[in-house]
Amino acid sequence: MAGDTEAPHVVEDCRGVLQVLSDGTTVRSAAAPYTVEDRDDGRVEWRDAVYHPAHGLGVRMYRPARREGKGKERLPVLAYFHGGGFCIGSRAWPSVHACCLRFAHELPALVLSFDYRLAPEHRLPAAHEDAAAALAWLRDRLAPGPADGSGSDEDVRSWLADSGADTGRLFVSGDSAGANIAHHMAARFGAAGLGPVRIAGYALLMPAFTSEAPTQSELGSRGSAFLSRDVAERYNRLALPAGANKDYPLMNPLGPDSPGLGLVDGRVLVVVGGDDMLKDNQVRYVERMKAVGNDVELAVFAGKEHGFFSRDPWSETSGEVVRVVGRFMGRDAADSTGADGQD
Repeated sequence: MAGDTEAPHVVEDCRGVLQVLSDGTTVRSAAAPYTVEDRDDGRVEWRDAVYHPAHGLGVRMYRPARREGKGKERLPVLAYFHGGGFCIGSRAWPSVHACCLRFAHELPALVLSFDYRLAPEHRLPAAHEDAAAALAWLRDRLAPGPADGSGSDEDVRSWLADSGADTGRLFVSGDSAGANIAHHMAARFGAAGLGPVRIAGYALLMPAFTSEAPTQSELGSRGSAFLSRDVAERYNRLALPAGANKDYPLMNPLGPDSPGLGLVDGRVLVVVGGDDMLKDNQVRYVERMKAVGNDVELAVFAGKEHGFFSRDPWSETSGEVVRVVGRFMGRDAADSTGADGQD
């Protein structure tokens, strides 16, 4: 009939938690796409705060609970960015929460899990801009200096100071898209760090590095894999800026228009799943990092798919990931004097 219009229908679906409709509307669910066992047993204290009021972005902060009669320990600080193809994910997802609980308790460390703006409402480089703002926010609250005058800011500063944060040992980490972010923070800040706060290293867990030319690990990946070529293409369509392809510098640090790896200055750990379709790009990244003289370590977990750490954070294999990260973080601990961030 004249005047009838077709109702909006789903044209893109990301794991059931993000749907893009034919009229451009996005519909998001607060539910996570998979669940994990709740082991939040009080061994780790945590609280939420807002780090970017203008964008409504939050951070969840974790610290090991104090044991009776135990003195205050100096703790390394781990800034963590979740995965999700730059399109989905949250610090509040049970899987992300579990990863951070495990890091805080087993490293042990003061862990800060940051949200960032998501695509397609906010395409790249929004996520990377937010990550840089998150690290600057953290610097300003770890380093001595005036608060912004609000009670909430004073409260956050007090909580962080009371946690025994070692400002000479800040590590930046993330999983998948979050690991991509961590690399770009290494290129932006390097070993110089954040003023009086020293970045001691970067831990990249299965970084989301793409390339326009398909790799053998991509071509050989199973269609039923957690990260399949179809799922990856969907994320790319939604996250990349208009007109950009998979060699976009923020997605392919080895691409023809990328600034190169010489900007990266600082220790880097790369964790790779042996059955990850992105494995070849991740290993090539490590090889190129070594070729330009960067201090980089590679840990390959045979038979594991992309995202195995965040999807099953309580597994023994994920426990080994935590131990690998812990050894990486502890490698130069004896060289850090701590409070003033100076060597």
